[in-house]
Amino acid sequence: MTTARTSLIIFRRSMHYTLRNPAWVIAGLLQPLLYLTLFAPLLSRLTEVPGFGDNPWRVFVPGLLVQQSVFASVFVGFGVIADTRSGVLDRMRVTAASELGLLIGRVLRDVVVLTAQGALLVLGALVAGLRASLVGVLISFAVLGVLGLAMSALSYGLALRLPAEDVFGQLINSLTLPTLLLSGVLLPMTLAPGWLSGLSKANPLSHVVTGTRALFQGQLTGSGAMTGAAVAVGLALLTLWFGLRSLRTDER
Repeated sequence: MTTARTSLIIFRRSMHYTLRNPAWVIAGLLQPLLYLTLFAPLLSRLTEVPGFGDNPWRVFVPGLLVQQSVFASVFVGFGVIADTRSGVLDRMRVTAASELGLLIGRVLRDVVVLTAQGALLVLGALVAGLRASLVGVLISFAVLGVLGLAMSALSYGLALRLPAEDVFGQLINSLTLPTLLLSGVLLPMTLAPGWLSGLSKANPLSHVVTGTRALFQGQLTGSGAMTGAAVAVGLALLTLWFGLRSLRTDER
């Protein structure tokens, strides 16, 4: 069975399961909407703060979208742990299904879910006062979709190597929180002291955050947007390789 055929079958199965159990999608959307509700009254006071410009929403919303892309994707490995324990994954392997397709089908479902969540978030921000480049927003969704793909593949790869919910959950939490804080999702790292700003530059997510903010401001061909997109693609390729290798290692 070809990779494309396997991916389509797994994607349909995963989407069917998601639509029958939408609680996880709704829960993932509540956090960014809560941020919008609680931070909206504060943003009007940030126009004079360096790094925020005349429309602080163009700084705040891209950070929320990156945060949403990470949180909506990085915990999906719990589903693989459940499939492994119940024997579903083993039954798929004994068929003619492509191993890469087994991974890509799941990842595509995750990208669709986070894209829908991100669209609702942007619509809410537009009502609240966001003014951004339409083309830049559309391109940023493509970049964030690639980032979500990377986080999903990483999550699946780790879940296959650590098939225990408690260990997997602790590792994901330990990795996610400091990485997001150092990426400047809520506040630009230009406000940070020199040592902290320098440390954030070693964090790949910080480049994606900077690039997404540049796209929202209409800087479509600037170095920030280009670097952010390149980093997202690089992460996706690396984590897809890791996820596929984990799938093959787990099979042995």
